[in-house]
Amino acid sequence: MKNKEPDYGIDSISVCMATYNGEKFIKQQIESILQQLKSNDELIIVDDYSNDNTVQIIQGFNDDRIKLYQNDINRKHVFTFGKAIAIAKNDLIFLSDQDDIWEMNRIEVFKGYFRKTDALLISSNFFIFDENTHKEFNHPLKKNDSNKNFWNIVGILVGKRAYFGCAMSFRKELKEIILPIPEYVESHDLWIAIAANLLHSNLHIEEITLSRRIHDNNVSDPNRSVSKKIKTRFHFMFRAIKELNTKIKKINNRIATI
Repeated sequence: MKNKEPDYGIDSISVCMATYNGEKFIKQQIESILQQLKSNDELIIVDDYSNDNTVQIIQGFNDDRIKLYQNDINRKHVFTFGKAIAIAKNDLIFLSDQDDIWEMNRIEVFKGYFRKTDALLISSNFFIFDENTHKEFNHPLKKNDSNKNFWNIVGILVGKRAYFGCAMSFRKELKEIILPIPEYVESHDLWIAIAANLLHSNLHIEEITLSRRIHDNNVSDPNRSVSKKIKTRFHFMFRAIKELNTKIKKINNRIATI
């Protein structure tokens, strides 16, 4: 008789979104999320001091599952996502950009994998599209690389591992490691991916679970050379690995004394 796989149960979902001047696309994205949420789930939106109609559009949904918070000044996306994650109270946390579109079965795909594995972080693949095209992302994550934790971290350094926050979901237990996100962190998604790989609790899935919109406002800074980007990434990762390892060690020592 085949042994039954363990069921790592999950009950509720928190979707964390950071918004800033997103009036052009925010309505379509929220609609694609709400249709997948149950009554006990929540969509936490932290607006980063928008000066357009973003907040009014969000308020127009009049949905109790939406929890809207507003920064009193512009604090940038890393702080804003960190604030949303800190507020999240449910079992699974999904990150969401303001301008993408979720595939219809996104949450159920992730739930299926979380029920079969105790991985803290799961990252999927996605389409990219603009106003004229719709195509699959051309540097996909591979499931067989999930446990190659050292090489995943090296891949982050050289830009060969496509960890995007918009394609991630993680268990609430990971919050103890990743929060607070330090001010020197320029990319919250890479910070989270490094933490999960250091913990050896990382899973890549190859399903396409969202369409990521590409437009002028989310294109990387064209003025930074490749060498400067790698140098900046190296310094960030050195600090991040050191700090995350220290936190992991403290938590393990605390657990060992219980």
